[in-house]
Amino acid sequence: QVQLVESGGGLVQAGGSMRLSCEASGRTFSRYDMDSGWFRQAPGKEREIVAAITWNAGRTYYADSVKGRFTISRDNAKNTIYLQMNNLKPEDTAVYYCAARGATLRPLTTRNGYDYWGQGTQVTVSS
Repeated sequence: QVQLVESGGGLVQAGGSMRLSCEASGRTFSRYDMDSGWFRQAPGKEREIVAAITWNAGRTYYADSVKGRFTISRDNAKNTIYLQMNNLKPEDTAVYYCAARGATLRPLTTRNGYDYWGQGTQVTVSS
């Protein structure tokens, strides 16, 4: 099993920056080739992919809405995934979830592609 714990959420003004972290325990990312992703869910909306990264950081994916503003990265030695968010907008307000999965052929960018989820961290961007 894998436990994921997000941190770094909070309140920020539009145009500001914030970095989210997601620390895993129970299994190491590198040993089990664990791809990871960040999702978000705003009130009344479906949970959507924000960004994803393969286990060796060889490939990344970004939703169109965050391209050029957000950066996903990982430090396998620390078993941690990061999401750097710049130029934040009020529409980025949501609960952000970290997700991870073992080796699989499932799509990297869909909710069903992940086995493990964090509890979520609230990000609020004020206008």
